[in-house]
Amino acid sequence: MPGHKIFTMAFARVYPMYVQKAERKNRTKEEVDQIILWLTGYDQAGLKRQIKQENDFETFFAQAPRMHPNVSLIKGVVCGIRVEEVEDPLMQKIRWLDKLVDELAKGKAMEKILRS
Repeated sequence: MPGHKIFTMAFARVYPMYVQKAERKNRTKEEVDQIILWLTGYDQAGLKRQIKQENDFETFFAQAPRMHPNVSLIKGVVCGIRVEEVEDPLMQKIRWLDKLVDELAKGKAMEKILRS
């Protein structure tokens, strides 16, 4: 069964959309980065490298140092899909990231977004 189109899309193409979504709601690129670093375990240099190399989502998540141990606390709906019920592991990671950026854009406090 072929993977979803998003799996082969360059993370670098979607990243600016995450930033724009946050900035439209008076949040910052730094906050988007903080969410991505929290979720994936990348440091800032690693995130920049992923963007520069234009790795696809599959590679981006495959090379992530570690997913945060609290990812199981990410719950809710993105694009009509409940993130905790997504069966494909890669799609679930993408949905987790979407959900966290949505929460940021909706004005949620960073401590709550990062499940602190």
